[in-house]
Amino acid sequence: MLDMDEKLEAILRRNEEILNELSEPGLDSDRLTKLMKEQSELAPVSAAYSEYKKCVSDNADALSMLEDEKDPDMRSMLKEELASSKERMERLEAELKILLLPKDPNDDKNVVVEIRAGAGGDEAALFAAELYRMYVHYSESRHWKVELVNADETGIGGMKEAEFTVSGKGAYSVLKYESGVHRVQRVPETESGGRIHTSTATVAVMPEAEEVDVHIDEKDIRIDVMRASGNGGQCVNTTDSAVRLTHYPTGIVIYSQTEKSQIQNRDKAFALLRAKLYDLECKKAHDAEADLRRSQIGTGDRSEKVRTYNFPQGRVTDHRIKLTLYKIEQIMNGDLQELIDSLQTADQAAKLAKMSEETV
Repeated sequence: MLDMDEKLEAILRRNEEILNELSEPGLDSDRLTKLMKEQSELAPVSAAYSEYKKCVSDNADALSMLEDEKDPDMRSMLKEELASSKERMERLEAELKILLLPKDPNDDKNVVVEIRAGAGGDEAALFAAELYRMYVHYSESRHWKVELVNADETGIGGMKEAEFTVSGKGAYSVLKYESGVHRVQRVPETESGGRIHTSTATVAVMPEAEEVDVHIDEKDIRIDVMRASGNGGQCVNTTDSAVRLTHYPTGIVIYSQTEKSQIQNRDKAFALLRAKLYDLECKKAHDAEADLRRSQIGTGDRSEKVRTYNFPQGRVTDHRIKLTLYKIEQIMNGDLQELIDSLQTADQAAKLAKMSEETV
């Protein structure tokens, strides 16, 4: 713990400085916003460290009293207090180590999610649509806002692809573990022989990028407008509301048609393009930090097989942490929290182990 004390003392001092500045009158709104954001990040560390220091002090007092105490009953009480204090100190040490882990700068951002049907034809498209509904239900349970940007639907209720945004506090910190190949094993309704088929869908979760995060040169963009197709209400095929963006340097093509207004579709398309370009930059940075990426749970690469949904056996298996849950119906209905909590815990453990190696 000693090697962390200096850093924690600095955090404690900085937190007090911010609180003092916040109490001063006449702060401009930009400075106020910046300070409040910084203080909200420091507050959990500061509170845990203050509690830890009090625990250490109480422990020292109890030890001192135990040395002089002769009464058996009092000695027994002091020993119980010491045992309880030691347990609290160990819990707080573990909590502080996690709080001091390097924070992903994207964790507080909203996300753009892209789901694409993979191997398996119509069955893969049906599975992609089920994944989309799963994430919508999960997001709704967290009171996050979901907006569909684009969907290429099949005539039987499937989706060849779907792109949507999820807006809510900490959305990226939670959903980033969903990137990769998701595999389904079940007997399709069209299968007369009762054979189990395996189909796949890829999921890409990208942090939403602001204009300040990514610069897009107008000469690098081609904008086409056209009539929307598919399910979309009265305006479909009657107005040129759909927007397609082509980004020449990367070859990325974005299509947005879910809004009735061309302007709204254009805004959504640019938001998605910014997210994809930002994601490319993040991946370059991650590749440059290969050791760190290996210490995390999964690489976030859409080619990595992350999870299998086996319907005949009613199980869902996450291959990264070798966790199997026998509640496939609840999970497909959006009950993802146990999976996500386990992934976050495993990720923290891997990072802590990496940190321990570096300090040896």
